[in-house]
Amino acid sequence: MRYLFATAAFLAFTAPVAVEARDIVIANDDGLTSNVVALYKALKADGHDVIVSVPCQNQSGMGAALGLRPLAPLESACRNNAANAGATGAGPMTREGLGSDFYYVNSTPVMAVLYGLDIVAMKRWGKAPDLVLSGPNEGQNVGAIVISSGTTSAAQFAALRGLPAIALSAGQNSAGPDLDNAQSPAIAAKSAELVRALDVASKGGRMLPAGLALNINFPNEAKGTKFCASKIGTYNAYALSFSENMAASASPEMKEMAKAYKMDIPALPGLLLGQNPSKPSADQLQDESVLHLTCIAISPMQAGYAGDDRNTKQLSGIMKRLAPKK
Repeated sequence: MRYLFATAAFLAFTAPVAVEARDIVIANDDGLTSNVVALYKALKADGHDVIVSVPCQNQSGMGAALGLRPLAPLESACRNNAANAGATGAGPMTREGLGSDFYYVNSTPVMAVLYGLDIVAMKRWGKAPDLVLSGPNEGQNVGAIVISSGTTSAAQFAALRGLPAIALSAGQNSAGPDLDNAQSPAIAAKSAELVRALDVASKGGRMLPAGLALNINFPNEAKGTKFCASKIGTYNAYALSFSENMAASASPEMKEMAKAYKMDIPALPGLLLGQNPSKPSADQLQDESVLHLTCIAISPMQAGYAGDDRNTKQLSGIMKRLAPKK
């Protein structure tokens, strides 16, 4: 946690500095987006060697799901025409103008990051990357929703491999049907600023301590916004519920999301997503669900589901109650 606050302070006060070239894999759960393309360009401009490995289609909400079946050829084109129907289940994107650093996987976000690590990175560098960035997602991943997020799960899988990993999530207003969203360059610039700060703080070594991943959430307007240290916490920005008729019950947030993706909300059973109407308590004011509204919230995530020392002590108390009585 001390490392996190030191990094946040560094970001707040440090002027631009030269960075060491790093090997970086970008993954996400949205497929080919303007956010990913802008981040790739920003990192390349800083001299990094960058690989992009993302799902063929939008895989939001897939969490840590794995594709346990062989990946068949594409039945339809990938999002934003990253690859055409009939292409192999995983491989280089063929959309004109992308270059040779972009790859797709016809599966989940975790499968996409694994393809980037196990296949593409090994062919390119013969080793694991220095950093894995998952995102920037089209929509914030704050509070309890991180459990279902493919963005955070891809970062978690990389962290479980022992790699420095960061989940990046931006506002829903960064979504769009093609690769020209006006929010994307500012999000990419602040993300590259974060990478520079971590690089300088690490003095060319490991960019994050082992077992620590970061969950970064941008406000809807990223340009000119400061970084702040936060925690995932217990306050939830989103209200989730099941509906028997999504069209009749859709929240304003869902309608805005459907408009951004040029989709209709069907009159069918399904999940409703809206804003939490309750206000945070005094002890929740440092939670990322609160802070991401006014700053770029940086929250620590431990790799996997292992408990900390406090949890171990709590388990010890439970085990005492379960012990056979003498």
